[in-house]
Amino acid sequence: MPIDFSPERWQKIKDTYSAWWSGELDRPIIPVIVPGRALDRPEPPAPLLSQVTCADFSWSPEQLVDRIDYEYSRYTLLGDAYPWFNLDCFGPGVVAAMMGAKLDNSSGRVWFWPPDDRPIQDIHLILEPDNIWLQRIKNFCAAAMERWQGQVLVSMTDLGGNLDIPASFRTTEKLLMDLIDYPEEVERLTWEAHECWHKAYAAINEVLQPVNPGYSDWSGIYSDQPSYMLQCDFSYMISPKMFGRFVLPELQATCKRLPRTFYHLDGIGQIPHLDQILSIPELDGVQWIHGDGKPDCAHWPEIYQKIHAAGKRIQLHTGDFNAIDAVTEQIGTANGIQYQMIYASPEREPEIRAKLASYGIYN
Repeated sequence: MPIDFSPERWQKIKDTYSAWWSGELDRPIIPVIVPGRALDRPEPPAPLLSQVTCADFSWSPEQLVDRIDYEYSRYTLLGDAYPWFNLDCFGPGVVAAMMGAKLDNSSGRVWFWPPDDRPIQDIHLILEPDNIWLQRIKNFCAAAMERWQGQVLVSMTDLGGNLDIPASFRTTEKLLMDLIDYPEEVERLTWEAHECWHKAYAAINEVLQPVNPGYSDWSGIYSDQPSYMLQCDFSYMISPKMFGRFVLPELQATCKRLPRTFYHLDGIGQIPHLDQILSIPELDGVQWIHGDGKPDCAHWPEIYQKIHAAGKRIQLHTGDFNAIDAVTEQIGTANGIQYQMIYASPEREPEIRAKLASYGIYN
């Protein structure tokens, strides 16, 4: 049994997001995945591509794609869900590995480490066209395009963000000191990383397009134009003044280079930077991540009201339908809201369909 998603449903997704991006959709976007469809074929031997398995090159890209195809054939896609493979499985900030940083997934999660210990003045960031990680990702994307022929959207890999990339070559602790001791060198590395990031983005898209049915990233937000969820997790540890010098200019430049952009506001330590982030005219939206141990998305009205007042879109990621309803009430409209993904058990499918219908969403 193949993946259950027709060209007609793809067109509906494209039309829905077109209305959402243009501000004409009067409801939230709500994707739902229900696993559990019975299949008439055996499970392939290859593992699911993930941060646990990404360094195992014993499996061909074609075998990895076949395993993903099997998994996605088990899904019932409801609401605004579409077949989307999240290519964040090489870790957050993999462009650093494409420039020579060490990729380490021995813990089950991917981390990046400096290739050696050298002064910041001696570090120069250059994208390596023949780098094994860049080639592995491109080869996987090529196999996916050949297999799925546009039925499944393969997202851009998690390239990383801003100061997070230089930190992979200096360590976080040393880069924090560099901000004070060698600010000009940090700025130089930031712009070198910026150029490498965009070269990697273009190189991967050369493989994905034009077969890929659109653009996305680890957020799952669909776009018919190049887009990305920008970030700088490092900024959790710096002041708004430092953010304005070391982070904001690069964000502004990338927002001008890409047609559509969101920002990943990760944790309460980044709230002091929100006003500067929202001041970027070209930025389209914000994904607020409240952090472990904090209330879900329904409980941050001041954040969402500020984002909405700035004319930006909102992506929610926790709280299910309750959060969607709460934020809709807090900002006074459902326009511009997207929920990342709801995963539901088969037992909940009737309830989910009824709830989606209350928003005018039918499958």
